Amino acid sequence: MAAPSSVIVVGVGARDGLGAALCRRFAAGGLHVWAAGRTGHRLAAICEEIEGDGGAATPVVTDTTREDDVLALFDRVESDGPPLEVVLYNAGNNQPGVFTEMEAEHFERSWRVGCFGGFLVGREAARRLGSAGRGTVIFTGATGSLRGGPRFIAFASAKAGLRMIAQGMARELGPKGVHVAHVVIDGGIAGERLLEHFPQLAEAKGEGGLLELDAIAQTYWQLHAQDRSAWTHELDLRPFKEEW
Repeated sequence: MAAPSSVIVVGVGARDGLGAALCRRFAAGGLHVWAAGRTGHRLAAICEEIEGDGGAATPVVTDTTREDDVLALFDRVESDGPPLEVVLYNAGNNQPGVFTEMEAEHFERSWRVGCFGGFLVGREAARRLGSAGRGTVIFTGATGSLRGGPRFIAFASAKAGLRMIAQGMARELGPKGVHVAHVVIDGGIAGERLLEHFPQLAEAKGEGGLLELDAIAQTYWQLHAQDRSAWTHELDLRPFKEEW
């Protein structure tokens, strides 16, 4: 039986990453997943896994910093898929850098992925869901959404901008029936990037010191399932032992 509605997940990469976990969770909820990211073979593998588990998923190679790519993604879902119900923006490129040594290109690249791409995706979600008077849009934030720190000025400025996009959208679209939420991920994620490239950090955090992928994805699902009389706009997630 065909899925009754569609979810677009922007920022899908590694199989053991948050984007993939979001795809799996929303597929398990019965939605047709449109997995968007820049690496075709990774998208295909995740969609094949979902299809093998009885779900419905379509890979769409997308550079979220390119307006034409974002328009094509939404147009394809609108023409080929079940009605759009959910849009999840998970794209990010957390690359540290010393501020006095930072190239302008580094800063702009962080902004384009972390903020400008969110604008493009958010705008199209607002256009499509706003006219329908329903739906959910969720943006992935980070500790940097709330405060800047040494070596993460570019990333934090982009995430802070994305947070303002989400907040403005929530105020504009909420009365139209569209739920817009922002999730602050305040801690390390137990995914491929951290575990493979920063194993010493994972070891230092110890058991229970990282956010589990499926637990984060479940929270996104719960946000989507909220009754409209009690919507959450922003929440933060961190391991129980994280200092904050």
